[in-house]
Amino acid sequence: MTNEEVYQRAYDEVKLRGFSPHTVEEYLGKLTVFLRYFDNRPLETMGEAEIREFLLYQLDLGKFSGTVNIYNSALRFIFGAVLGKKLNYQMIPRRRHHRELPSIMSKTEIVRFFSVIDNLRDKAMFETVYGAGLRISEIIRLRVQDIDSKQMRIFVHQGKGNKDRYTLLSQRNLNVLREYWKQYRPNHPDGYLFYARGQKHDVMTTRTLRNAFNKYREKANLPETFTVHTLRHCFATHLLESGVELVQIKQLLGHTFLQTTSIYLHLSNTFQAITSPLDTLPKKRGRKPKVKTDA
Repeated sequence: MTNEEVYQRAYDEVKLRGFSPHTVEEYLGKLTVFLRYFDNRPLETMGEAEIREFLLYQLDLGKFSGTVNIYNSALRFIFGAVLGKKLNYQMIPRRRHHRELPSIMSKTEIVRFFSVIDNLRDKAMFETVYGAGLRISEIIRLRVQDIDSKQMRIFVHQGKGNKDRYTLLSQRNLNVLREYWKQYRPNHPDGYLFYARGQKHDVMTTRTLRNAFNKYREKANLPETFTVHTLRHCFATHLLESGVELVQIKQLLGHTFLQTTSIYLHLSNTFQAITSPLDTLPKKRGRKPKVKTDA
């Protein structure tokens, strides 16, 4: 089987399994990098040794553990599901990595960020990301028919893991989306709401969205640690601080496990309302202890 045939079979396999378009793009992209590293040698002649060498090379380049694990998953899928090879996973283990707490904008910083946006399309996009807690892949594939103004909710069609869900639609968000629709009149054949300038029949790309965010982040003089995904983190954190139950936030975000959502307990200021047990100990009456000092 030639490498070109592997690509076609890989595409057919991910399509048959119902993987998201983002996963398809991610896996095939990682396969391309892998083949380039080995000068497009036939995949059928390679195995665990080449995968191991490639993953170690990525680590030497300084790639994050999460990125290396994506390479690992993609290659396991290609060699296992597409080529039918039985790999020894002990030779190519997934890398354990420390998960750092994400950076969070204060509400003042979010207001500053929104205040510098001078484009209606971008304002509508980023206010929707924050107001509804959407992922990048979800905002660029948001459709006109997903905006439910009667029930004041947004339908997320095939989010991460191909899961459907509903999330919040605020009145302010609805107002800016209506203003955007009146001015831009999006008419994509699949109903997508946002598109690149002058390309009404193309889907917005993640790069376009990230570039727009970075432009406004710099304009608002905000730290580089803030990304588009920071707005989703802020959505969850600020809901938690306002008293919304964690299980409800889990449903709005589309998380599978409550453990994933619980990270926002560490980001919120809800701990300020909790009294340390040290401060609840009864005070001992009597003389104050003597403090020794050097004379």
